[in-house]
Formats: sequence, C-alpha cells, structure tokens
Amino acid sequence: MAAYRAALGGSLAAARLLPLGRCRPSPAPGSTLSGAAMEPAPCWLAGLRFDNRALRALPVEAPPPGSEGAPSAPRPVPGACFTRVRPTPLRQPRLVALSEPALALLGLGAPPAGEAEAEAALFFSGNALLPGTEPAAHCYCGHQFGQFAGQLGDGAAMYLGEVCTASGERWELQLKGAGPTPFSRQADGRKVLRSSIREFLCSEAMFHLGVPTTRAGACVTSESTVVRDVFYDGNPKYEQCTVVLRIASTFIRFGSFEIFKSADEHTGRAGPSVGRNDIRVQLLDYVISSFYPEIQAAHASDRVQRNAAFFREVTRRTAWMVAEWQCVGFCHGVLNTDNMSILGLTIDYGPFGFLDRYDPDHVCNASDNTGRYAYSKQPEVCKWNLQKLAEALQPELPLELGEAILAEEFDVEFQRHYMQKMRRKLGLVQVELEEDRALVSKLLETMHLTGADFTNTFFLLSSFPVELESPGLAEFLARLMEQCASLEELRLAFRPQMDPRQLSMMLMLAQSNPQLFALMGTRAGIARELERVEQQSRLEQLSKAELQSRNQGHWADWLQAYRARLDKDLEGAGDAAAWQAERVRVMHANNPKYVLRNYIAQNAIEAAEHGDFSEVRRVLKLLENPYHCEAGAATDPEATEADGADGRQRSYSSKPPLWAAELCVTSS
Repeated sequence: MAAYRAALGGSLAAARLLPLGRCRPSPAPGSTLSGAAMEPAPCWLAGLRFDNRALRALPVEAPPPGSEGAPSAPRPVPGACFTRVRPTPLRQPRLVALSEPALALLGLGAPPAGEAEAEAALFFSGNALLPGTEPAAHCYCGHQFGQFAGQLGDGAAMYLGEVCTASGERWELQLKGAGPTPFSRQADGRKVLRSSIREFLCSEAMFHLGVPTTRAGACVTSESTVVRDVFYDGNPKYEQCTVVLRIASTFIRFGSFEIFKSADEHTGRAGPSVGRNDIRVQLLDYVISSFYPEIQAAHASDRVQRNAAFFREVTRRTAWMVAEWQCVGFCHGVLNTDNMSILGLTIDYGPFGFLDRYDPDHVCNASDNTGRYAYSKQPEVCKWNLQKLAEALQPELPLELGEAILAEEFDVEFQRHYMQKMRRKLGLVQVELEEDRALVSKLLETMHLTGADFTNTFFLLSSFPVELESPGLAEFLARLMEQCASLEELRLAFRPQMDPRQLSMMLMLAQSNPQLFALMGTRAGIARELERVEQQSRLEQLSKAELQSRNQGHWADWLQAYRARLDKDLEGAGDAAAWQAERVRVMHANNPKYVLRNYIAQNAIEAAEHGDFSEVRRVLKLLENPYHCEAGAATDPEATEADGADGRQRSYSSKPPLWAAELCVTSS
C-alpha cells in the first residue's frame, strides 16, 4: 500500500496514456505499448469494466504522425466522428469533491477512507488512465447564437470510454478540461475552478430536481494555471486548471449530425464531412440501435419510418426537458445546437442560472447581448434547434416529414408537460380545468409585477391557508411580501447600464441613419436600456409604503382566484383532510426549497479558490435533497451558511443578498 501511495503522489508527467483493456482496437498510429507497466494500478476503481462501443461503431481518425503535439494540433477532422487524443497531465491534482450518487451509476460503492481521494485525483484528472479507456474527442458542428459556426467539436472534453455495469447499463465517461484537442482552435483545452465547480454542482442539482441531465462524478483541481480574462475587460488573471468527470449514456448532440452540412448560405461555413452520407447513415444506425432500441425493433424494415419515429421521440424528450427547466426557473444560457443532447438531457453547463426575482426576460449569460437565450425564449429556441436537427438528418429523413413531426409534437408536448407540472406545483390534485392556464399566467404576471422570488414563492404556496376566514392568512401574506423585491433591490436591478451620453448618441443615430442603426444590431439592447431608464424614473418617485401596498393588492387579487380554484379541486375530493394532506405532499414534492443560486455557488467558489473545499461538499450534499420540508430546516445542520460578503448567517433558501445582483457569469 505504501508503494501505491507513492505512485499516486508522484510526478505523472511521464505517464503513458494508452488505450488498454479488452475490446480495444488496434493501437492508433504513433502509439506505443512500451512503458505500459508504468501506469499506476487502481484499487477502488479497479472494478470498472470498459467496452468502448462508440469507437467500434463510428469512424475514428487516427492522430497524424509528427511531433509530440501533433495529435492535439487544431485542424479540420473530415470523415470521422472521433479522433484519438491524450489528456495533458496537471501539476499536483487534488480532489475538490466526489458525487457518490453519480459514481454509484458505475457500480462503485462509497469511496474507502484514505486512499480514495488520491486515486480519484489521479485518474479523474487525466494524469493516468484506467485500464480499458481509449481517450478520444468527438467531432461536431453547431449553430451558435443562430449562425452556423462550422466545425466545433470537443475542444475541452475527452471521451474516456464506456463502463458496463453488472446490471447491464452502459455509461460514457468524459473528462472536461483535460487539455487541448484538434477542436480546441485557439484555446488551451482547459477549464478553471470557478466554471468547473458550477458545472459539477449544477449537473447534480438538476438530477435531484428531477430534470433530465448529464451527471458529474468528480471535480479535480490542480496547481497548473491558465490565464483568463473573466469579464473581457483587459484584466486577465491566473486561474487553477480543473477537470470535471462527466457521465451520460452518450454525449452525442444535435451538432453531431451537422458535420455533413454543406456551405451555409449566411456564413459560408461547411461541416468537415460534406457529402459523407454514408457516415450519417452509420451515425443514425448507431444512435437509434444503441439508445432507442425499441424504435429500431418496431421499424426494422422501414428506415424512413424508423428515422421519423426517432426524430419524433427526440422532439418529445426535448419539449419535456425544457418544460422542466421552465418549472424550476432554470436558464441554460447557451442553447446552441451543439449544446443539445440527442437524448433530451441538459448538457454543457456553461453560463447558467436559476431565477431569483422572477423576470421572463432574464438573461443569465453576460455574452448574450441580444437576449436570444432569455428564460422565456428557451422553448422557442429549443424548437428552432430541432428544426436544424431535422435539416441535418436529410436525406435519411425527408425534411417535409421532419417539419411536420415538429409542428405536430413540440408545442403540444411542451404545453402538456408544463401544465401537468404547474398543476402539481400549485397543489391542484383532483381535476384539470382549462382555466388553469390563465391562473398560472396570472401568477407569473403577479410575480413579475412584485419582483417575487421564483423558488421561494412556489415553496411558500404550500402553506397557503385554504379556509376563507383563516387567522393565518395575514401571517401568510406577510411572509409572501418578504419574497417580493424591495425598493433597493428594484433600483439595483433596473439601474441603467449605458452611459447617458452613449445612449443619447445611439438614439440620434436611430433617427438620422436608421439603416446603419439596424445593421449594428443593437435595437433590442437600446429598447431594454430605455425601459430601464423609464423604470428607474418611476422607482425614484415610489416610497416603500406605496410599494408594499401595491404588492399586497396584486397578491390579494391572485390569491382570491387561487382560493376559488382550490375550492373547485376540493369539490372532487371525498375527504377534505385527505385532500389537504395530498395537496401539501404533492406541492412539497414539486417545489424545491433549495436550488443552486448564483450567490451560493459563488461562496463555494471563493472558499475553494483559497483551498477550502468544504463549502462545495456541503452544498453538494444539500442539493441532493432539494425538496426539503420546512419542518426539517431548524434541525438541518446544512440549512445555513456564512454569507461571503457580510459574514452573517443566511439560510441556503434565502433570497439572494444585494451583492449577488453584481455577479457576472461567463464561460471559460
């Protein structure tokens, strides 16, 4: 065991990163089996059995011959779905956190005390490879912010292989941030601590919320650094290189089918495998037979109908996924086609956020200047992305058939699932009424008008006193008012973001040269800025008492309609007490108390940047039980945290502090 510890702690820069294990293909050109014995042997992870089906079923480009850096040199990768790569070792990797529920998918038990952290740091950083892994980077294209970008691919992620479990499941492992690949373009293939912690925590948070998602098994940081200009303001700084172990059935995405796209009419860019319909057929066959076997079995003799059924199911899953996002207030931030899973999973957590103050126009990505990926636009954007997938499947799926499926399925499926979830969130457990749509719409409008906290307002509604003359109504209304935005919060939220002189010049340009103004593409941004200025002016004239009175009026109106709807629901129940108990149970099961708010993630990141990973691990455990009942909060040791700004104890379910409004989330 001492020798094992020494192997884990030693320098790994010279470790050979080789595809090992059964079912491996022939060694890639330029690889060598010499020195394989130098690879440290795993203990806790030794039982992982790899069978890398994707690399057998799909075309793989072998690295070109040449210097040591040739395999990762940026280049087009035509005629292949993968290319072989090697992780780049990190200096002194150390474990930030493990997700035991995610690792349990692989058949791993709880990590043994002592050596497990060192072993995880070694193998989940890419500094050494488990027997049977075959590192590769996936080739895909994508429409980014509505424009076809050409070849993209895994620029910072690496497929390791596929673990087969004793129960017959198969899970793909991927390292994100393990170094450059041919798809890194001008980037370094690294991810940093702040973005990796956010991805690690949110992947697991979304799963426990019940949202379809890829998983994250580990987060490993290091002493290696890269330079990042976080705010793109000319003030770069060194940040720690960090790797996330990601887990999913597959990471194939819509953009995987866009590598065959001919030159785009707007950008002139084309996919690297134009004209290779044979590979498109190969990829479709692999995806459908591997991940939709029931569709393959049902339409084995008719490829067009098989492909149509496949596209129909992807459409349904995507609609279901985005409905779940809307119901928990999740904003993805970068809904490009290369960030859309072919399985309907939430994938690639770059800039993201959960709504605090409800705002349908909330944009969580500081780089999204036009608001293309605003919260309220997510269903529309997902539908647009499905249209691009339909185009990418031609000629294997005739476009008119794909478009007909999209028109038939997406909106219906989204609305059906969205309303089912919203009824459960409101405790409407007996009957479904058409008027429920208007009730939900009016609730969201009220939340918007009052600046109510999205998560806390829904959670609080489970304690709404249903009796007309209940003595608890005044107390409930007072608690509801606490979730509305204060005057200070609103003034901060609607503060102008442009210099008044700049705004004045832009408005003059809009009048004097509207064609040039339109070409600049700033119309939406100017409109939002004018709205901020107008709103700020109104807020300056408003007193706290007036705001409180206005908010109470808005909520009193909606609560009256809500009580009337609950009365109708109660009419269909035989036992009022049983109905009330079921209503509360359903609401607690569908309205989380805890979500990964930006300020919670930021506090964990700041502690980790100073070498303290305890807050990351505490938040991870908290998010494993997001539907935590109010009654347990007083005894929950993880119910409060030290606020990173003022040192006060703050509940993890609290509205965010004012400083959180200044947080700027970017990708890295």
